[in-house]
This record gives sequence, structure tokens and C-alpha cells, in this order.
Amino acid sequence: MNIVISGSSGLIGSALTVFFRDQGHIVKRLVRKKGGLAHDEIAWDPEAGTIDAAGLEHTDVWINLAGENIAHGRWNDVKKKKILNSRIKSTKLLSDTINRLKSPPSVWINASAVGYYGNEGDKLLDEQSPLGSNYLSKVCKEWEDTVQAPASVRTVFTRFGVVLTPKGGALKQLMLPFRLGFGGALGSGKQYMSWITLQDLVLAIAFIIDNPSLKGPVNLVTPFPVTNQEFTTILGRVLNRPTIFAMPAFAARLIFGEMAEELLLSSTKVNPKKLVEAAFPYTHPHLEEALTALMEENVKVS
Repeated sequence: MNIVISGSSGLIGSALTVFFRDQGHIVKRLVRKKGGLAHDEIAWDPEAGTIDAAGLEHTDVWINLAGENIAHGRWNDVKKKKILNSRIKSTKLLSDTINRLKSPPSVWINASAVGYYGNEGDKLLDEQSPLGSNYLSKVCKEWEDTVQAPASVRTVFTRFGVVLTPKGGALKQLMLPFRLGFGGALGSGKQYMSWITLQDLVLAIAFIIDNPSLKGPVNLVTPFPVTNQEFTTILGRVLNRPTIFAMPAFAARLIFGEMAEELLLSSTKVNPKKLVEAAFPYTHPHLEEALTALMEENVKVS
């Protein structure tokens, strides 16, 4: 297959690029360059609305991961505007382009997030659950709605949960304080966290490409979400460290601002109904075995 990936330099994009190339596929990366392109690069500039459309002809799969990192930096009006606009502009450019191609791809996978559902406590949510009411819910809705492709293109919205890997993201940030014995629950600890390992996320995307029945929103999480307290306890046990330094909700709000309410204290208990019904074979569906395997892998790498 000939696969195009935007956001290929990020945590997920890098892993997908390596995986698909190892499988013998051709991977082309959308990059913000004006010259000196490598053989596997296609130039684009979402801010300027420019793209090398000719380089996208005769491709099989598009995977769009482009967007401002929501977990880096304190949220303010400028940051929130970047979070939304970076997703809308890049996706609109791809939408405009795909409708002009003589030979468009057969599959377009566009990233989204379980933040679509908002803060719903211990209510179990699946792909048919309604839109939430918070900021990230609105971002996800606008992002997904921006995807406009010909009827011949199967479109999939991969709603990511928390992606676990010691190479980056939330787990990498937590490992140092936990190893130093400063780990603890956030707020009440009762808020649910829907998660997936980076390995299973990559395998799930490959599975989606190979399964024509999977279309529309698809939750990329394991079938076993955990509360923040459960996550804290299990990570502490895997690292053999105490987890007594809890952070009250007011302290999280004081330090992280609005981001704390949306990312750290919000409860989203998600069921990957479509993946389960399609019999996706998770490598690590349970948190303790997943964290144990990830820590063992991290030791080998380091």
C-alpha cells in the first residue's frame, strides 16, 4: 500500500511510519517544507492553504494526525485557538484536495479523541454516545465534521484515549515523579481514564485499514478503563513505589488551569464497541500487564 501520514514526526505518527515500512508499505510524509524534500516527503502548508496535490495521486490510505499538542503549555485564548485552528485548517486542506484528485485514496483515517464525549462520570460510553458539552468535545466535533470526502472513500474517525508508552505522552511525564515516590491520585481519583498502549493503537489502525466494515467513529481504547486511583495504584505497584502524594482538585486547577478540568479531572469511561465486535486482538488489554510490559521494554531500550 501507499500510505500518506500527516503529523508523522509526532509520537503516534513516528510509530506508524516505522510499523508500516517494516510491513513493506510505502509511507509518504506530509511536511511543512518549501524545498530540499526527501524522496518520501510531500510539501504542504495548512496555514497558507497550499499542498502538492500531484504527490497525493494514486495513494491508498491517508492518516491525518496533524494538530497542536493539547497537553503542552497552559491553556489560554491563544493556545485554545491554536488547538482548534491547527486541526480545522489542516483537515480542510485535505478535504479540498481529496475532492480534486483523479485517483483519491480508498481510506481516510482522521484522528479524533474520546474527549468528544465530555465529562460523563461512570457512564459507559460507546461510538453512539452523544456529544459532550466541554471545549474538547466541540473541538472533536468540528474536527470530524471538517472531513469531507467523495463517497468512494471510507472515512474513519479514530477517537484516541490516553496513549501509554514510556517514549512520550502522559506515561513518560509520570514516570519520574512516581519513581521518586511522589506519585498520587488527582482530585477524587474517581474519574475514569480510557487508555490504550501505543503498540495496540498502531495495530488497531492497521486492523481498521484491513477491515472495510469499520467506518465512522471508532474508539481506540482497551475494553477495561480504570479510575485515576486505580491507575495510580497499579503504576506504583509496577514501579514498586509508594503513591501517597495526592493532588487535590483545587491544586490541579491552580497549576494547570482549564486544562486540568478537561484532561486531568474529567471522567470519560469509554467502550471500544466497534473494535470488540470486529474481534480486534488486543496485545495488552489490562492495565497491570500493559504497564509491566512497557516498563520491561523501556529497561531493554535504555
